[in-house]
Amino acid sequence: MATLSPLLKQATPVLAERGEGVYLYDTEGRRHLDFTAGIGVTNTGHCHPRVVEAAQKQVGTLIHGQYTTVMHEPLLRLVDALGDVLPDGLDSLFFLNSGSEAVEASIRLARHATGRQNIVVFHGSFHGRTMGAAALTTAGTKFRAGIGPLMPGAAIAPFPQAYRYGWDEEEATRFALRELDYLLVTASPASDTAAFVVEPVLGEGGYIPAPPAFLEGLRERADRHGILLIMDEVQTGFGRTGRFWGHQHADARPDVLITAKGLASGFPLSAIAAPTALMEKARPGSQGGTYGGNAVACAAALATLQVIDEEGLVANAERQGARLNDGLRKVAADHPEIGDVRGLGLMQASEFTGPDGEPDAAAAQRAHQAAAEHGLLLLTCGAYGNVVRMIPPLIVTDAQVDDALALWSRAVADAVG
Repeated sequence: MATLSPLLKQATPVLAERGEGVYLYDTEGRRHLDFTAGIGVTNTGHCHPRVVEAAQKQVGTLIHGQYTTVMHEPLLRLVDALGDVLPDGLDSLFFLNSGSEAVEASIRLARHATGRQNIVVFHGSFHGRTMGAAALTTAGTKFRAGIGPLMPGAAIAPFPQAYRYGWDEEEATRFALRELDYLLVTASPASDTAAFVVEPVLGEGGYIPAPPAFLEGLRERADRHGILLIMDEVQTGFGRTGRFWGHQHADARPDVLITAKGLASGFPLSAIAAPTALMEKARPGSQGGTYGGNAVACAAALATLQVIDEEGLVANAERQGARLNDGLRKVAADHPEIGDVRGLGLMQASEFTGPDGEPDAAAAQRAHQAAAEHGLLLLTCGAYGNVVRMIPPLIVTDAQVDDALALWSRAVADAVG
């Protein structure tokens, strides 16, 4: 008899039987308001009819057309469609299956293109669990511990976590950029640094938006030193933050963009995008893979793009994110155990702290579990596990946001008294 690995712990007790929109239904028929969206994957909601129809049609035509052996229409159409939403100049795409794979591909490209080894990341980053990506991940030691030696060449600089430092955003940004400059003259010489890799909003690191001035400071330094700026938009992309791409809250164009999660509404698909002139610097044979650009996943991604556009989901994410943030702040005002509420669009978080300002993971876990008991599915994050995050599908309505806030208020009251 086989079982799942004991390390695969469920965040909620739900045994899901089906999904519809913002809801999951368990095997007993109970409905759950899903504000996890498969960790920011089902941006169009569970089983959106347009996505289902596209995938079903493709399954009956061509399931696997290995794209270094043959070409297929869904992939070519997806490349064209992504050209309409990608930042100007990022006109060349390489498709993979997961976010970690895409991160690995971006590192390989950066090193080939620049002839430099070092990659600078930022405290609280999450870029994946594969060996190269894990070396770039600092959201928690659980992603790195016990597997060394990790990939060499990773250097870590501060991220402007204003709440953690007890500063305002401007001061935190000045500090982070000053320390990055110090890093470039001490631990990772600019002449040896291939790329900065940054999330526009820290994901596993605690749902902390990067201040626009920080991303713009990275862009300026990248230009000054000939360093590539890689935006990890695995979680922030496809409308999640109220812009199509999370970095669009700042004036900071990427040289390489990484996307996954919301790209195909639940089908495994990821990609990196870069200017053709940059992509051409990758060495022959360095890009490929058996399943990348799968025909069914590409068909689902095309439908996803159409739904996002035709249903105005980016604008809805901005509007509903503001509504959700306002409601979370009202709950926090009644409960001093919540020290901070933050986020962009439909990436919102509540951080639990004790009277001394120290992280309170126990309270966050109690609130998280109480919410599940009330029918609201959430996730935790942050280095200490003291942050509860809300990631609803982008189709969420006013009424559903209000329902979630009511359930959250009850859950927090249950958790902290």
